[in-house]
Amino acid sequence: MYGLCDCNNFFASCERLFRPDLEGRPVVVLSNNDGCIIARSNEAKALGIGMGQPLYQVQQLIEQRRVTLFSANFALYGDISRRVMATLRSLVPNTEVYSIDEAFFDLHGIEEPLDDYGRQISRTIRRNTGIPVSIGIAPTKTLAKIASKLAKQYPKLEGCCYMHRPQDIEKVLTTFPLRDVWGIGRRYGKLFDGMGIRTARQFVQLPQEWVHARMGITGLRTWNELQGLECIAFEQMPPHKQQITVSRSFPKEIHTHEELDHIIAEFAAMCAEKLRAQHSVCREVIAYIYTNRHREDQPQRYESGLATLAEPSGSTIEIVKQARSVLQQIYRSGFGYKKAGVTLSEILPTSHVQGSLFDPVDRQKQQRLMETMDKVNRTYGKGKVIIAAQGTQPFRMNREHLSPRYTTDWNELPVVKAD
Repeated sequence: MYGLCDCNNFFASCERLFRPDLEGRPVVVLSNNDGCIIARSNEAKALGIGMGQPLYQVQQLIEQRRVTLFSANFALYGDISRRVMATLRSLVPNTEVYSIDEAFFDLHGIEEPLDDYGRQISRTIRRNTGIPVSIGIAPTKTLAKIASKLAKQYPKLEGCCYMHRPQDIEKVLTTFPLRDVWGIGRRYGKLFDGMGIRTARQFVQLPQEWVHARMGITGLRTWNELQGLECIAFEQMPPHKQQITVSRSFPKEIHTHEELDHIIAEFAAMCAEKLRAQHSVCREVIAYIYTNRHREDQPQRYESGLATLAEPSGSTIEIVKQARSVLQQIYRSGFGYKKAGVTLSEILPTSHVQGSLFDPVDRQKQQRLMETMDKVNRTYGKGKVIIAAQGTQPFRMNREHLSPRYTTDWNELPVVKAD
């Protein structure tokens, strides 16, 4: 059996931890630059506020219904996530962290009753961290995902849905929306909507050959998993990312190459830091810039470019240099750019790199420099040591509704004042 621990409305729940006055009231969390809705409490969902909806579209509703807004506070959410995962690891044999608010766990060898076991996990995490979670337990990871969704929907399950009997699985699949199945997504959702296939049960009734031909091995795994056959392996160590991206929308349109150059350099440096954190190097650096697609009255431009490194590298110096070179090629004056980003691809482990006899760069010296820079920034705070191309003014987003970093910054700890 596999389990899935899914934090309920995670970002909103993190904000409520330190604002108990918001219990039972609508809360939403906004994306970078306070542009779109990326998290909603149940009360906000009931008002019809959609996931990913631009803030300006629901501004009037938010004011009328007194919805509380928060800018995304990823420092807070990341720390609370670590606390949830640490509690989960103390309760189960093995875990696989899937995202900031989800983790699979392996229950092979654990004795029944597993539903009581799951409810105990849910209660313990809530007690230790304050975050409500839903536990789904089933024979496969895909079914465990479905079970966790049911645990959210039905309070009578007390935080855990144990879905293991074949007749119960078939009953659930008969009504469960196919679009909500892990691995289907929007692309295949449109395909199946056009065919009139809208439930998970209808999907598993399709011929195996058809699924394999139209969806490949990934779709076939989902098809088998829905029928209780384990096809998606349990990974105790998360795999390294095959692409690393840092991108942001800007509070206002940017027209000058100089300002964009500093931003691209900063994004490239952030990518390089993430790359080294997973002990990897990359071969390719991609940079892109977009105008504001919502401004139909202005000329539009969507450009990207790619640079290939002579030798795979994780050096901030080299990666920033290549990203700036790409920007130089794709930038055109006369446009107002609203978004930019940097992506690293062709990623491989540092241990797999074969050095070249003709490499003009002293790799060992550069590696020592990067290790020193990372150590200083870890010790004294991000951005204490940067390269000159990043400029003296780091990129800042609009975050008008940002809550304090209650758990990661001494200066922002909650203070209790006695009367």
